[in-house]
Amino acid sequence: MNRKRKFSLYLLAAFAIFYLFTRPAQAATAVHGVFDGIVHGANQLSVFFTSVLA
Repeated sequence: MNRKRKFSLYLLAAFAIFYLFTRPAQAATAVHGVFDGIVHGANQLSVFFTSVLA
């Protein structure tokens, strides 16, 4: 991994930890929204493949 990418990853992790400790309710809402999006996408894929295979 090059230095810029590693630095960016550390910066992103530091921001996530800072956000988690300073605004835990908003961080939980953000994580919940991401998982809802993933679940919705998986459901849509299952509908697609069910339609294709039916």
